[in-house]
Amino acid sequence: MAVQEKLYTVEEFDQMMQLPENADRLLEYIGGRIVEVVSMGYASEIGATVLSEIKVFTKRHNLGRVTGADGGYMVSGERYIPDAAFISITKQPEPSYAAYNPIPPDLAVEVLSPSNTDNEMRLKIVNYLLAGTTLWLFDPDRQQVEIYVPGQPPRKLGMDDTIDGGAVLPDFKLAVRDVFA
Repeated sequence: MAVQEKLYTVEEFDQMMQLPENADRLLEYIGGRIVEVVSMGYASEIGATVLSEIKVFTKRHNLGRVTGADGGYMVSGERYIPDAAFISITKQPEPSYAAYNPIPPDLAVEVLSPSNTDNEMRLKIVNYLLAGTTLWLFDPDRQQVEIYVPGQPPRKLGMDDTIDGGAVLPDFKLAVRDVFA
């Protein structure tokens, strides 16, 4: 006999996030489920590498704000904590002090870790695209990157390819090899 897992409303999730016992927890709201963000050292290292490259580039060109693996966003009615994210200064000139920024990022970086399920990632991809967010999805096991841009077919990049910032980060370049080195 199957047991039905409880699904939560986003309002219930938001209330749970206000509880003192959840103050230090990284929780996402994905498809009605509450998911604790759990990473691993290598995935965290990849996220930090990409984050630092984006941060240096955006700071040099005064393009906007960059958040790390504890910066949450409201994305298509859900709550996500990407490993890194960029939001343009024109889209958000002032910093957000909310636990989950109500403005979705222009670019989200997600690094797969053992706790990610295929279903969760499919939902996140769809919702990022619906929100107009470009997604770079890093797969440490395969050493590849999937690039999702709203209105375009997805692209897979391997070790010999280079990520370009496209319309979100014009002139930004990052060799995939340098991320997985």
